[in-house]
Amino acid sequence: MSLAQTDKYYLPQPSIWPIVGSVALLFMAVGGTMLMREIDHGGWVLLAGMAILFYMMFGWFREVIRDSEAGRYNKQVDSSFRWSMSWFIFSEVMFFAAFFGALFYTRVLSVPWLGSGDTMQQLWPHFQAAWPTAGPGLSGEESHFTPMHAWGIPAINTLLLLSSGVTVTWAHWGLKKGARGQLILGLALTVALGLVFLGLQAYEYHHAYTEMGLTLGAGVYGATFFMLTGFHGFHVLVGTTMLIVMLGRSIAGHFTADHHFAFEAVSWYWHFVDVVWVLLFVLVYWLI
Repeated sequence: MSLAQTDKYYLPQPSIWPIVGSVALLFMAVGGTMLMREIDHGGWVLLAGMAILFYMMFGWFREVIRDSEAGRYNKQVDSSFRWSMSWFIFSEVMFFAAFFGALFYTRVLSVPWLGSGDTMQQLWPHFQAAWPTAGPGLSGEESHFTPMHAWGIPAINTLLLLSSGVTVTWAHWGLKKGARGQLILGLALTVALGLVFLGLQAYEYHHAYTEMGLTLGAGVYGATFFMLTGFHGFHVLVGTTMLIVMLGRSIAGHFTADHHFAFEAVSWYWHFVDVVWVLLFVLVYWLI
């Protein structure tokens, strides 16, 4: 009888990987600080930390995958995984809720308040209380930029992410009915769509910096724009990386119709990324 059929909750053996991860984060923190302070070899220390982090991730994930394929995770473990992923996604929801809250506070409360009253007019006589704005404290080139509109790359990226939600769901259907080819093709399409999204966003950022004057230094609009879209782009990068791992495991023959929570967890995360982008598209790009 496999361990998955028993009522025992599987506890893995003590692992060195958390220590390796801590060392990686230490190297990255020190290297990043050295780089910002222009101390020699700071970049190399940062790269060394990143290399150790990737080594840790590869080794730790390999052990977890081996335990899963060996049948050591029973229904109780599976339930704990599902609750853990649910709470993780909830924490990400609150993460973005804080950023959307900052955007709401700035647009609806802060900017009108800064443009009202005699005292405000005396402090910033040329400030226009209209969105998008660089804010009252900037002048000259810093206050002049072109806002990013919805139609163009943002609309294309919206279509790409919504399509990727369809392809990952199609892959899931293939997994549940035992169609390995459909599973692999659906995941490959999802990964491709995610990579194209990231490439277009990188181009959008380059265009914003070089031709539109829209940078992190462009006041409150630039800060909120890059804060929201940048962190979302990071989540797309993380999700695409996880999808690539799922694709590799699917090609290797992992997952069955009734045992594939790793795939489900990644699909949950990807759908969350899709929903956040729709909100971003409407609130950041469309309703300028």
